[in-house]
Order: sequence, then structure tokens, then C-alpha cells
Amino acid sequence: MREQLIATYSIVARDAATGGLGVAVQSCYLAVGAAVPWGEAGVGVVATQSFANLDFGPEGLAMMREGIAPADALRRLLEGDQRGETRQVALLDSSGRIATHTGAACVAAAGHLTDDGVSVQANMMTDDTVWPAMLCAYRHAGGDLAARLVTALEAAEATGGGANRRRGCSAT
Repeated sequence: MREQLIATYSIVARDAATGGLGVAVQSCYLAVGAAVPWGEAGVGVVATQSFANLDFGPEGLAMMREGIAPADALRRLLEGDQRGETRQVALLDSSGRIATHTGAACVAAAGHLTDDGVSVQANMMTDDTVWPAMLCAYRHAGGDLAARLVTALEAAEATGGGANRRRGCSAT
């Protein structure tokens, strides 16, 4: 199992009009794009963070590719993980079904919210206003899916972002 601590906020979403899928992340972790976001056209997207289990991305996608619902895939991922309570992960399949987990041992403030075709999640934040601000911004944003994903990340940053955010963050 490959594991890294990542203080981050992310969003997985499906555009209901086009069926397009997206995942976006911002973190103080260098090269965050190599750890948190995972996606496969026509299958789904995954964000794995906190004490990230980097196997959750490819394994979650493989299960969704086989037709396993995100909730069942997430259950299987966590069942085989002795440190599941330190994990934060979101899975979204091409039909818009979502499963999200924020373990009780994630570094506070940590949490997630879901809505139709979207999940936002954050950990190691300054307070618990970050993920609600992300979801609100996404819901009210205009433009294509990519623009709405970026708007959610901008809302997280404007709200205060991560507790260690001033060390130089990167976004993908």
C-alpha cells in the first residue's frame, strides 16, 4: 500500500447535460495531481486524500469499470484497509452515482458534502466552512464543467483553505 499525507480540498462532478466527468484538487502537496485525482472516460472519477491510499484510485476505477456501484466499490476499498478511518475518498461513476467517505481520524477540520452528481471534500482545513463554500460555489457557477470545478476550488481558497495553505499550493 502506497500512502502519503495530503492536506487538500477536491471535487468530483458529472455534468448532467453532457455526461462529462471531472475531478479537481488543490493542495500544499507538491505534484498533487500524481496522487489525488483519478479518472477514466466513460467509467468515473476518484479523489483519494488525507492519509491517501494511492491504490484507491486505480482500484476504484477498475471496480466501476466492472459495473460495481460506487457505494459497493467504496465499501470494498475500506474493508481491505486497516487505516480506513484516516482516509478521505470520493467515487463518482459515469451515471452520476456517488460514494464518499471521510474517516473519523482525518486531520480536522475535515468533511464532505454531496449533491446530485457532485461531491466536495476537504481535510486539514482552518475550519468547517470550506467544503460547504465549495458546494455552494459549484451549484451557482456558470460555464462548462471545468469552469465550475475551478470556481469550487476558488471558493475554498477564498474561505480560508487549508491550515498549511500559505506554504505554496498547487492545483490540478
